[in-house]
Amino acid sequence: MSDKTTVFRLGELFCGPGGLALGAISARIENPDYKIVHKWANDYDESTCKTYRRNICPNDEESVICGDVRELDIEKLGEIDGFAFGFPCNDFSVVGEQKGFEGKFGPLYTYGVKVLKRYKPQWFLAENVGGLKSANEGRAFKKIQEDLVAAGYRIYPNLYKFEEYGVPQARHRMIIVGIRNDLPFEFKIPSTKPYVDVDVTCKNAIENPPIPKGAPNNELTKQSSKVVERLKHIKPGENAWTADLPDELKLNVSGARLSQIYKRLDPEKPAYTVTGSGGGGTHIYHYDEPRALTNRERARLQTFPDDYVFEGSKESVRKQIGMAVPSKGAKIIFEAILNTFAGIEYEGMDAYIGSDS
Repeated sequence: MSDKTTVFRLGELFCGPGGLALGAISARIENPDYKIVHKWANDYDESTCKTYRRNICPNDEESVICGDVRELDIEKLGEIDGFAFGFPCNDFSVVGEQKGFEGKFGPLYTYGVKVLKRYKPQWFLAENVGGLKSANEGRAFKKIQEDLVAAGYRIYPNLYKFEEYGVPQARHRMIIVGIRNDLPFEFKIPSTKPYVDVDVTCKNAIENPPIPKGAPNNELTKQSSKVVERLKHIKPGENAWTADLPDELKLNVSGARLSQIYKRLDPEKPAYTVTGSGGGGTHIYHYDEPRALTNRERARLQTFPDDYVFEGSKESVRKQIGMAVPSKGAKIIFEAILNTFAGIEYEGMDAYIGSDS
């Protein structure tokens, strides 16, 4: 390590199983003296914390504090240079009641603001669902941006469509990068052009290379014979409503018909959004075989390497994978941050979802 090495110590709230962290610590740019290292992290779920410790910081397990962020002693976390927080999206998602600030989880982003005010890191990355922009008629997004600016940062919001960045999944997330006001750097949204020729089909992600025998988290999900029979009648890309099903296999459901119920992947397209759900036909279903994907196959769609081991029950692992940020997508954004601070020119995009849009 040279004398000129610039190491950004990363703190995280709502760290999940480590999608953002893996992207951060694996980020590499032309100048190898710029890098990001893990400093501390927090999440409320014990299995999730075990996954993070095992894969991100196996030699510093105490740096992951497992507990409710509302009871966290922010003063004792430790100095950081960069900060990431994928604050809970429950109340900002398009699906659901969009309670926003009135809901239980809406105000949790304010703990990220508290960290920014206390430790004043040079930059931050905040992540939430694409529906954030429209929650509460747009008031939630406006208020969050105002609070981040008031904490002392220039902000660069953008709706990232990860399938345009080489991720084999149609996953759209609002990500806000912030740079501290007293620093002279201007962040650019990384261009999607370098990834136009990347094969982002779910078939390629799941099959190439084949998942090794004995790979962790690769157990098959048990399905009833009726579900198997139903899936045999659903073609790739179809769901329980669009498929031509015999009467005995049709779902007896009135009201809302979610398009992802028993939806099979289209092998020629990116996967639809990986979520943590699984019951009632909400697993992601294989394009070729009449079954749900394994957790390892889901992890591939989220761009986790095969040796990334998820801790906990099969249901817990499914939820962890569904809540994560695709690590390769995160890596691209962190590399853009590193390039910004290293003064290395990189291709950006002019248009982004700004504070006035």
